[in-house]
Amino acid sequence: MTTYTIHALKDTEKEFMELLRNLRKKIETLEKEKAGLLAEIGSLKEKGEARARELESEVTVLRKEVKALETLLNVKEKTRNKKSKNVVAIC
Repeated sequence: MTTYTIHALKDTEKEFMELLRNLRKKIETLEKEKAGLLAEIGSLKEKGEARARELESEVTVLRKEVKALETLLNVKEKTRNKKSKNVVAIC
């Protein structure tokens, strides 16, 4: 009976060691995947911020063009706002 118990314990120990190895491999794989995903998120965030800066710059240029045209055509901002509200209401 003692021999059987010793063999059973050794088998259980082997199973636990294999489980431990598998868990370590899985943790290592997940840590690598996490690092890759964090790097990808960082890259996408940078691209998004760059695109936002580009759009802000374009909007600033367009606002300057609108003001220049208003000055050139002697149009007041209130008139433009009323027209844009009407356009929105029509749409």
